[in-house]
Amino acid sequence: METQVCIEIQQVSKRYKSSGEDSLTKVSLNISCGDVFGLLGPNGAGKTTLISILCGIIPPTSGQVTYFVDGNIITENERKSIIGFVPQEYAFYQELTPRQNLDYFGAMYNIPKKELEIRREELLEVLGLAKSADKKVGTFSGGMKRRVNLAIGIIHNPEILFLDEPTVGVDVQSRNAIIRYLQQINKAGTTIIYTSHHMSEAEEFCKHIALIDHGKVIAKGELAGLKAENQVSDLQSLFINLTGEEYRD
Repeated sequence: METQVCIEIQQVSKRYKSSGEDSLTKVSLNISCGDVFGLLGPNGAGKTTLISILCGIIPPTSGQVTYFVDGNIITENERKSIIGFVPQEYAFYQELTPRQNLDYFGAMYNIPKKELEIRREELLEVLGLAKSADKKVGTFSGGMKRRVNLAIGIIHNPEILFLDEPTVGVDVQSRNAIIRYLQQINKAGTTIIYTSHHMSEAEEFCKHIALIDHGKVIAKGELAGLKAENQVSDLQSLFINLTGEEYRD
């Protein structure tokens, strides 16, 4: 059975007004429904810019992004209801509790009150936040804040979920809990587009990847095939082989 494309990226370029060069140059990718697709690359490669374009946060300078549901093109307004975005920066109110944050963001998606209560309590429980649900998020550890960030991004049960460094700066237990839950929702049908600097995590999590460097796609495809093609045994070796070893800070 042929997999359906849910996002088609055609010749997308981006140049910020303050820059003399492109942040992205003619990026073309297809992302299939139900995939876990890794956008990987060194610091400053253009990953966050591409995710911001895909989510409609910023426009491309040229090129286009097309979304499909059941094989049919959907409008920009329609796509907003099916997308979830978990940014690298914390996107919640520090002075509110997890329960209050989820109520606030759930209301923004017009989720009916009873349905929102059920969904909120489900997420608090499954992400290990139930015992701290009424404490201010500003008092939480980094791992707990990451889990609150994730809960907010998926409160509306999105069909497509964008994750920008979802486990950065967290302990091993929180990272494992986050990845385990993401694998569960992917198995249930959620398409995931993901960036990370954790190569071992990405190797375990992603089905397909695109390696981006200096704003260009330098490799894309199924991870196993890319490793075989480049005669390497792991993703980190593939990454170093294709992007080099110089510092990118």
